[in-house]
Amino acid sequence: MSRRKTRKSLPEFSRREFLKTVGAAAPTVSLMEGGAGEPLRANSGPDTDGDGKFTPIDLSGYYNSSSKEFGPRPKAAFVGGESAKDSLIRVPGGKRDMQGVPFLLGPEDLDSKSWIVLSTKSGSTATASVEIPVARQANFICLTSFCDFDPNEAPEPGQDVFQNVGQHLADVTLIYDDGVTHVLPIRRRYETNSIIEPWGHLSFLAMNAGKLRSSKLTDPLPSGMGWGNLQQSVAGGGPGRPAIGYFWVCALENPDPEKTIHAVRLEAAGEDAVVVGGLTLYHRSVYPLRNEPRAIYRITLPEAAASDASRWKLSLDLGFVGRTFPLPEFDVQQWLRAPAAGLGERWPLGAESEKYLYAEIIANVNAMLTLTDNQTGKEFNFDLSKVIPGSELPAAEGSGSIEIVESGRRWVHFRVVDGETKRPTPVRVALRSKEGRYIPPYGHRTEINDGWFQDYGADVKLMDTSFAYVDGTFQVELAPGEFYVEMTKGFEHNAVRQRIEIQPGQREMALEIPRFANLRAKGWVTADTHTHFLSPTTAVLEAQAEGLNLINLLAAQWGDLFTNMGDIPYGPLLSADRESMVWVGSENRQHILGHIGLEGVRGQPVLPFSSDGPSESYLGDPVRSSMAEWADVCRERQGLSVAVHFPYPTGEIAADIVLGKIDAVEVWPQDDPKVHPSVIEEFDSLRYLDWYHYLNCGYRLPAVAGTDKMGAYMPAGTNRVYAYLGEDEFTFPNFAKAVKSGNTFATSGPLLMFRADGRVPGAQIMMGAGGGTIEVVADAQCFVPIHRLEVILNGKVVASREELAGARAIHLAENVRVQGPGWLAARCSSRSGPTTNWYFKIAAHTSPVYVDVPGRELFSPEAAAYFLNLIDGCQSYVETLGPRPDAEAYARIRKVYTDARDALHRRMHQHGVAH
Repeated sequence: MSRRKTRKSLPEFSRREFLKTVGAAAPTVSLMEGGAGEPLRANSGPDTDGDGKFTPIDLSGYYNSSSKEFGPRPKAAFVGGESAKDSLIRVPGGKRDMQGVPFLLGPEDLDSKSWIVLSTKSGSTATASVEIPVARQANFICLTSFCDFDPNEAPEPGQDVFQNVGQHLADVTLIYDDGVTHVLPIRRRYETNSIIEPWGHLSFLAMNAGKLRSSKLTDPLPSGMGWGNLQQSVAGGGPGRPAIGYFWVCALENPDPEKTIHAVRLEAAGEDAVVVGGLTLYHRSVYPLRNEPRAIYRITLPEAAASDASRWKLSLDLGFVGRTFPLPEFDVQQWLRAPAAGLGERWPLGAESEKYLYAEIIANVNAMLTLTDNQTGKEFNFDLSKVIPGSELPAAEGSGSIEIVESGRRWVHFRVVDGETKRPTPVRVALRSKEGRYIPPYGHRTEINDGWFQDYGADVKLMDTSFAYVDGTFQVELAPGEFYVEMTKGFEHNAVRQRIEIQPGQREMALEIPRFANLRAKGWVTADTHTHFLSPTTAVLEAQAEGLNLINLLAAQWGDLFTNMGDIPYGPLLSADRESMVWVGSENRQHILGHIGLEGVRGQPVLPFSSDGPSESYLGDPVRSSMAEWADVCRERQGLSVAVHFPYPTGEIAADIVLGKIDAVEVWPQDDPKVHPSVIEEFDSLRYLDWYHYLNCGYRLPAVAGTDKMGAYMPAGTNRVYAYLGEDEFTFPNFAKAVKSGNTFATSGPLLMFRADGRVPGAQIMMGAGGGTIEVVADAQCFVPIHRLEVILNGKVVASREELAGARAIHLAENVRVQGPGWLAARCSSRSGPTTNWYFKIAAHTSPVYVDVPGRELFSPEAAAYFLNLIDGCQSYVETLGPRPDAEAYARIRKVYTDARDALHRRMHQHGVAH
């Protein structure tokens, strides 16, 4: 083929020299921020950011059109910004990296000639053909371009058309020194595309200029989809900055890379225009736009400061960086031996862990990874093509090194069986690498969002320890090697920590979780009386994995937000084996008067869910109802009224207990570690003391327990109640009956049994006027060590046993002298934990066995005075600060407090207490 133009030799591309001329043409955009068309950046190391991989070609002498000359395009207005006003096309310009490929683009202003427009259409500034001298060898020719819009992507009504996918728009002809030519096509939605494409119209062989990146849940909210978008943990792509169109980058393979390319001819195939913005030669054998699957690398830092997230930045020329993170030191033997498996842990960074930064790398095999020290400005470069598994590669600059810690993953399918039944069983599971990195099962998050009302999927994060809920089977992509598994399933199975080895080619693995107790077989059921936000089906899975028979999922109002309201009409949801149930009730709330759980309600929910303004109701709502009224409706509809997160808010609860409106109180083993650092003092917290005060005044209140789960920081059932059904069928009415009978214990771990003279909690012991001796027997066992077991009489310890080293089971049997009416209960605690961000300590407490003496009533004048203060305070609020409802509702609410006050006054009078 004939061709000859004067050609001049192109110098070896040096990005450092190239960048000396960049100046301030555009603001610098970090590669980690993702942007299309990032301005090219200088590096400190030799042969940087490409290592001689690229030769950008200066096309400025061949530009034939400006944006204004190209003319407006109606669809360009959809880009936004100034294009929305004038419909002119705006794309990046200057010296730019696009998908890691450096390009010399024309100016960005609308008047300068910046593009080569190819078209056979007459009467335009376009050209049908242009030949560009190259005089270089190359493996690939990289083009950045866009084409005109396809009218068939938005046909007129009545038109029957096909989209012009694959339309031949232009040719790139490689002209070799020996006269041989090779033609490479440019086709719509293959090698090029329009500056903005409808959803689902990406290119098959070209990428838009913006690099992808990993985002964090703590990043600023993105525009558009906002919070939902941020939870994907992926950002970037697109044009890389707002109100600008795309250039599309393609790489055309040269079939004869050993030959010198004399010139590249760009030639239109028809009237539909193609706009070329830049051309760059690539001098490596592997396709430059294809990245390898994600791998985990460990970078040994030049200085041990991995926790300083702002100091270090990683960037790639070809590819992109996912998550970067330090890892705490993972002492395998200590972790395996630790007695508190399943509780979650804090993972502080130690001196050793500060040396290493881990990164998810999605890179081309010829990529260069650059570590930038933002404190000193130094850069350290790693040629990833030279990294060999099992060895470290030092940085080109001599400080720091890099190694692969995970690559070559394959699917491994796991099956978890119950040690007793040998059947698959749902569990809470965590898989860790030998470095301690959490590896979630497929379908579960790596970065778990433990914020309020933000992530209510089947994941949980206990302090710094992540877990996934699985149904007994799960699959994970793993490379051969050693891993560490942690599994737990409620309070009747041993938590498992074990080392596993994945062999090359292994695709399946079986795991077993042993059971040490089966209270269900003995007539007990266990429930979390208080959760929020979960979908009922996810709640069933969590119930099964946590060994729960019942989850009470409480719909609620939070200002103008209503949660789980749409789940109420469908009634309870049961697992396939009918051993786990989710019942959607409601938590009805008022910020001063208090909160109440209305559980197992049949028919319509008890409305309104909230009253009297934020943070429970909406602005300006009146005090529509008392908690006592809500409790009455709940009982009419066969429900259970529970004083949730007892005793807070400390308001109307006093009146409701005095009036007999409360079926059970929800006790929590929660305490502020700054106030009560000792686990034994946990039972001195107000959450227990207020319960004791009511019991000491003769009000019989069974204990239940719930978590108030409102986020992924809390596993369902971390605090739960066990209730004795005996031979009764497991239904909610039978559960409610069991709670009301009083044979329950609240627990955050221990299984606690108690008898007094052979009677179980909820029962009564009749004693003579002179009192007597009662034999008490308490037994506690737990999946973590427990340290103290106590029997209390009227809130005071009368018998105890302590295991300083901790024991999985403690037994206590003693005779206790009782002088008069009262109540007896057992409680136990562990120094393990605390668990969850709410500082739940590991403890359990039974409901009381009651001691009756004819003619004598248990009564505490001090407690009664305290209750009166609460009742008076609530009435004062309703009469003064509270927004008034209608006169009838107002009178009903006031009557609750006057009736409670009168009832308490009568009792005080009977006991000779002045008031």
